[in-house]
Amino acid sequence: MIDGVLAGFEAMSIWEYIAAILSLVYVILAIKQNSWCWPAAFVSTAIYTLLFWHGALLMESLLNFYYMLMAVFGFHQWRTVDKSAEENAIFEDIATVKPIISWRMASHIKYITVISLMVLVVGFMLDNFTHANMAYLDTFTTVFALFATYLLTQKVLENWLYWVVIDIASLFLYVTQGYYPTVVLFMLYTLFAAHGYISWRKLYIEEQETDDNELLDHA
Repeated sequence: MIDGVLAGFEAMSIWEYIAAILSLVYVILAIKQNSWCWPAAFVSTAIYTLLFWHGALLMESLLNFYYMLMAVFGFHQWRTVDKSAEENAIFEDIATVKPIISWRMASHIKYITVISLMVLVVGFMLDNFTHANMAYLDTFTTVFALFATYLLTQKVLENWLYWVVIDIASLFLYVTQGYYPTVVLFMLYTLFAAHGYISWRKLYIEEQETDDNELLDHA
């Protein structure tokens, strides 16, 4: 496997390196709630969109085009200015305008159920009517990644838990397919996603305690 990793990195183009580095920058900045994670994501996914298109991986290209659109949407969402607050500095570390939120378990169960049914239907179609490898797992990671990306644009705390599961599933997928450089990248993604959840949960609890104290002060 180590030989495969080294060979894979040697075969990567300069554009692939740039896209991979920007992907890591995106995750790190997202953990810090820095809204400039989205421009990093936009450039990274734009590169991947073109690379996959030229490589005739049309679905992967379309997926990354979706990520490009979500990068624009996410940047707008995170930079929306509250009328009662001053606008953030252009390179503000913490995008305090849009707070972290948490969904009820019932909401997650509802969406997980619906999306899982979609995975089964799409996976069945790909498995029976195309030459797709590991159709169900591939569909699972793709569809849930679309959902998790939206959650991140809305600063839903639990988005990081979805990414942990997605990244672990992706690791298995890429190992079996021999995409070893991507395996290394997703190992980092998994660690960053776990750290992201711990970091955001701490901030979320602090925000809730601050809001509770403010309510008491005005009572």
